[in-house]
Amino acid sequence: MSTTVIDPARAESAPAAPSGRRTRAAAVLALARFESRELLLQIPVLAMFALYLAYTCWQLWGGGEPMDDFPALQDADRATQDRPLLVAVAVLVSLNRAALRSRRRGTDQTFDVLVVEPWRRTAAHLLSVVPAAALTALVVLLDFTCTALKPGAAGHGSPAELAVGPLVVLLAGILGVLLARLVPSAFAAPLLVVAGLVLATLVSAGLEDADWQRWLWPVVGDAGTEPFPSELLGRPAAWHALYLTGLALTLACAAVLVSGGRNRLVAAVTVAALAATGAGVAGQASGEPAGLAAAREKASVAPEKVQSCRVQGRDAYCAYPEWSGRTDEWAEAVERVRSLAGGGAGATRLTVRQRVDARYGLDGDAALQPSRTPGRVTVGTRWGGNRVPEFAVAVASVLVAGDEYAMGEACDARVVTVMWLALGAQPDPMSAFRHVRLDDRVSGSGIALTPTNPLAMTAQQTDVVRELLEKPRYGITAKVKAHWAELTSPKTTTARAAELLDVPVPKGADTCGE
Repeated sequence: MSTTVIDPARAESAPAAPSGRRTRAAAVLALARFESRELLLQIPVLAMFALYLAYTCWQLWGGGEPMDDFPALQDADRATQDRPLLVAVAVLVSLNRAALRSRRRGTDQTFDVLVVEPWRRTAAHLLSVVPAAALTALVVLLDFTCTALKPGAAGHGSPAELAVGPLVVLLAGILGVLLARLVPSAFAAPLLVVAGLVLATLVSAGLEDADWQRWLWPVVGDAGTEPFPSELLGRPAAWHALYLTGLALTLACAAVLVSGGRNRLVAAVTVAALAATGAGVAGQASGEPAGLAAAREKASVAPEKVQSCRVQGRDAYCAYPEWSGRTDEWAEAVERVRSLAGGGAGATRLTVRQRVDARYGLDGDAALQPSRTPGRVTVGTRWGGNRVPEFAVAVASVLVAGDEYAMGEACDARVVTVMWLALGAQPDPMSAFRHVRLDDRVSGSGIALTPTNPLAMTAQQTDVVRELLEKPRYGITAKVKAHWAELTSPKTTTARAAELLDVPVPKGADTCGE
């Protein structure tokens, strides 16, 4: 046996041992790092993150509609909220299994000799979800940034709306840990997911008119048909983000308390979390901001009071402030239509005015009424894809009939003329013809969509337009300009239009309204 002699001088100069509290905190962080790495390597979490990232990239760089090239950022931020839900489910189930690992393997008793008490192990599991939420935030940021950098992007996004996706993942992970402490069974988390989906389906059907109750759910989507100006949204996004943050902290504190963590710090955080949750619930339940209804009414009924106009050539282009940079696209579409027109249409002064009906809220689906004002053309807040030929039909209608309303009941050669003007200069006229029709057909009767009321077409008019679009553009353009007065007269029949334009005369008479 040997004896070790310690030099008192060296003992005094040696660094002091870390305190028990610091040792336990370091152990919690070390365990949290280990668990977070294990969580991100779980097959369900890996698969859902890979699917989430792949779908996001596909939407951004290949799978989106042409309209996605002209996004409204106040809608794009909300579009990031649904996609992380599958990731949240995978995180919930995987973290629940991780929190039950020691019980499942019968190693709970061995933890009694460690410096990390049960409630600190619970805290480590709760912290392990933070990297998953941060990774979700990076994908959300990538999604929104790439959308905002598109040349046709308009509007403004909300940081509070963008925070919902990561907060949902954070909330799901915390819920998984809490569930493991309350119901120590591996079947509890899958059953909770199934029950949550069923409950969400049943309850959402009965809460259509209970706006404040809808906001108790993590993700609240408002699927409007047209983007609204940012100041007309009226969504309590900041309050909702505060509510989700407070709820996540409240559930985390509940998990720690259930595990035996009862000290002043946990109590203080619990009180703060409950206060934040209550403030968020109260804020998002307070209803629409004062003056929102009046602002929506004004922007819908009298848009000229909130818009700025830009004169380009002989025409004026009026837009809501966030869309003022899109007037060049509208002007290009107008000039394509005007280049095919004859008579005095080339000198007609047009006022292209952007319109939206926001009076019925984000879920409203009110159709814009055609304008009776001569020379006024309606354009919506969406652009790209089918919206371009639809706008061209509206421009052609005003050039031919004088105003949008007058063209609504036309059933004569003017329908053929309007459709030729709208589609003749499109890059792919037949494809544009198919897409501008509601039924996507180029035969038989149907209706052509416009920003306001659709334009009805008989089978005979459809046949004539199809024949015109299949012929060389320059030949038809010359005939349209030569016979402009007759082609724009309400007394000219479709059969006569076919004769003037040298295409086969369709059989039968026009059957408008059938």
